[in-house]
Amino acid sequence: MPEIWLSYGPTDVVLDVKAENLEKQIEPGGTSLTDSEITSKLAAVDMTKPTELVIMEYTKSVQKVISTLLEMCAQKSLAKPKILIDKSNLHLAKSVFSDPFISISEFDISQLSNANLVFVGEMEFDGLFGYNTVSTKLLRRFGKENMLEAYEKRNGNLPSPGEELRTMDVAKRFADGFEIASIEIVANQTGIVDISTGHPSSTISISKSLSSIAVNEIGKHRIIIISTGKEVSNETLSRSLSAVWNCSNAVKEEGLAILLAECKNGLGSDAIQQYVEGRMSLDRLKSPARYVDGMEDLLFLTEIGKKFKIGIVSILPHFYTKDKLAMIPFGGTKEAMDYVLKTFGEKQKIAIVSDGSHVLLR
Repeated sequence: MPEIWLSYGPTDVVLDVKAENLEKQIEPGGTSLTDSEITSKLAAVDMTKPTELVIMEYTKSVQKVISTLLEMCAQKSLAKPKILIDKSNLHLAKSVFSDPFISISEFDISQLSNANLVFVGEMEFDGLFGYNTVSTKLLRRFGKENMLEAYEKRNGNLPSPGEELRTMDVAKRFADGFEIASIEIVANQTGIVDISTGHPSSTISISKSLSSIAVNEIGKHRIIIISTGKEVSNETLSRSLSAVWNCSNAVKEEGLAILLAECKNGLGSDAIQQYVEGRMSLDRLKSPARYVDGMEDLLFLTEIGKKFKIGIVSILPHFYTKDKLAMIPFGGTKEAMDYVLKTFGEKQKIAIVSDGSHVLLR
């Protein structure tokens, strides 16, 4: 019996699946950069001037890039950059970058006019924008008044990860309003695959590198079990659903996609929260008068649920997942496997995605 370990929150969980039930295990490709190659790609960042590195989402690849920049400054006897980060990750950053000479503080919107800012982010796929980039992160966080325009430009009512979409124009235009720099990273579970530096509206070109390692032409499958691949991607339901969108084109009609996502920080979406609390109707989703954070994920979840079922292994209350969102909740991977074999037959084949944040199934 193959023993497959999949990411779930801060740990890995085992998925026991018989060899005759394992259809295939899907992982992203790509060759990781060496330390010297990472240093070479970061040489374009001018660290001789005052620099403030902004972390909008904390990942291992972001940590690696910042550590490399700090080493480069030490080797050249340059002043170390300040680190600005979301309040939720402030304690983590201070424990990792424990050098008392490094200034670490909370970032807020009032600092966006600072030309010394360098945003460091890991690119992934996004159902609304095609790609989750520094530009889209900035728009979602600080340009909420422009999000309705992006939402109205969406490509239908189903997610479109990995596609070049009109919605990205809104994010680029917003980012163009600021004299800032960015470091865009393409990575997978094994390491950093590529890096691009420059203004956020230009570093999106690295999306080609992401697609080159992520796209898998695998056809349609009846059952797919999906791990997001890293802790930050399954901290909330809204964040983890991107892994389902990445795999949705490979699930057969009336099939089943089972998501492994701890969701320790809850739903992570104002729109989903309002819906489960009865303060938002699904009728509002297609032509809303105003945008509510996470509205697209609720729309995509509703529409995809008409094509195939979605199961989830998480710590979310069943009242949310089962009663309100029509998902199938499981207490663990064994319960999920037992359900599959009982519902679809003892000989049912299962495809497993171990890094759903970094694959794109077609």
